[in-house]
Amino acid sequence: MSAKFFVNGGIVTGRADMLNLLRPLLKQTVTYAYLRGSEVVASGTGWIERIVMDEPETSTYFTPLVVCINVDSFEHLEFDTRADQLLSYTLVQGDERIRIEFAPLDRPAESAANRQLRLPESDYVQMELTGLETDEA
Repeated sequence: MSAKFFVNGGIVTGRADMLNLLRPLLKQTVTYAYLRGSEVVASGTGWIERIVMDEPETSTYFTPLVVCINVDSFEHLEFDTRADQLLSYTLVQGDERIRIEFAPLDRPAESAANRQLRLPESDYVQMELTGLETDEA
């Protein structure tokens, strides 16, 4: 028997494969929607703090602050590649589903960290800093 393979999407039932597919979400901000049947019960945005398996004492939880996923909580994982080349994930247990996607970045193209301070030329002050002087006597 040969191992299964997936290209850009599929339904994964192996726990190790589920863990490997979810691993890029670790330490990322995601949006999630919890569905029971076709009804959205809850949704939000959270930070993926942990992704585990073989830890029966660890629960799966989704909160606006932190998310922990135990792959043993689910029957299978469905994944698909979006048009922007990121993955969307759906964790399935019976008629309950949790859809997970990377959270969109709502930042301007030029972040504050990469932008230089811009002042009108007539309104700037030049300062000169000197190092600490030591007495070498």
